[in-house]
Amino acid sequence: MNFAFDFDMIIRLLLATLLGGLIGLEREVHGRPAGFRTHLLVSLGACLFTIASIDFYRLYGNFSGTGPVGVDPARVAAQVVTGIGFLGAGAILKERASIRGLTTAACLWVAAAVGLACGSGMYQAAIVVTVLAVASLLLLKKVENRLRRDAYVSVKVWSADLEGQMVGIEKLITDCRMQVMNVSIEKDVLNEVICLEFHVRHSTHELACNLVDNIVALGGVSKVRLE
Repeated sequence: MNFAFDFDMIIRLLLATLLGGLIGLEREVHGRPAGFRTHLLVSLGACLFTIASIDFYRLYGNFSGTGPVGVDPARVAAQVVTGIGFLGAGAILKERASIRGLTTAACLWVAAAVGLACGSGMYQAAIVVTVLAVASLLLLKKVENRLRRDAYVSVKVWSADLEGQMVGIEKLITDCRMQVMNVSIEKDVLNEVICLEFHVRHSTHELACNLVDNIVALGGVSKVRLE
């Protein structure tokens, strides 16, 4: 069997490795779970899947004109796009009231696309997308930090079951320029204790007062947690 050295294939694999690694490098620096090696391998694997798909097409396609081609080279690429969703879902983490990992999941998706482009010989598109992706990750982070954005927190209060306690706590929250989205109440009838949980929205660029200390100063409050 003749194993000819295919320089074009090697270039595609090396370029996919380089470009995928560049995207993952930014995630690695920021301590994300899917970092340099993960993005590199995703891009490299997607590239190899595409090369193999094109090779299958050349080997087993019916080009005689007597019938349909019989092999669709886009099928493997389509499955790569679907399969990368599992890695993306694994990178998304829920931490209390916030969700992390959406950008990393998007980076994995882009790394797979870059690998597919390299595998099909679309070098210019792969390089341009990599430059745009890395520039977006590095530069737009500074823009995001300047934007006025809403943040969501949970305020949990344990207190004696006193009349008007919930209204008083809610007033303290609104006085701190925060908006109460919804409230959940848990009441212990035997011990005459209530647990109030306020889901609150506030602007990150607004100067909020010391809400926890103000709530603790209320009569009957035994414990406060801000998440």
